Amino acid sequence: MAHNKTQPLNYLRESASQTAGPYVHIGLAPGAAGFEIYERELGTDIAGPNAPGERVRIEGVVYDGLGASVKDVLIEVWQADAAGIYPHPEDPRHADVAPGFRGWGRVISDFDSGVWTLDTIKPGPCPGRMGRVQAPHLSLWIVSRGINIGLNTRLYFPEDTALHAADPILGSIEQRGRVKTLIATKIAAGQYRFDISLQGDDETVFMDI
Repeated sequence: MAHNKTQPLNYLRESASQTAGPYVHIGLAPGAAGFEIYERELGTDIAGPNAPGERVRIEGVVYDGLGASVKDVLIEVWQADAAGIYPHPEDPRHADVAPGFRGWGRVISDFDSGVWTLDTIKPGPCPGRMGRVQAPHLSLWIVSRGINIGLNTRLYFPEDTALHAADPILGSIEQRGRVKTLIATKIAAGQYRFDISLQGDDETVFMDI
């Protein structure tokens, strides 16, 4: 095919967008897909056994725009430890992070029920930009078939109301009625429920980051 001389040789067209596809679990959580590749699946241990803090279990379901559960979801989690310290060099206190605390994890939904579950410790408040304190939260990244670009959101804890009022992210949400979509529900001591809606009237707030 003859070269179009009106375009430079290094001209590249944008690739077509593509969803995660059915192979996301094979690549990122192979054990769940029936492939016993690793002795321990990457991302299953967020806090480690020795990190101090309140142990919590969080479960939820991701719903599509029709209210049906999405059963092939993969969620990655980032968080600070109970003292609000991230195990990352950009946190100036990272050398003091709790022993064995990783601060990152990966969970998938149950293929039958759509329920996802994660076990960790409750994070502490942490510093944000311009010295503003962020309320305890988990940062979540969501991907599944039908999602072209991974979605970013946050999970906050219902008992931290006073800290929510000063949190810079929660304060930036113009539609105040939607703040509730980022607050988990406490169902028992150390147990929380956090459902995520991809579309619809109760659509969860997602961050453009």
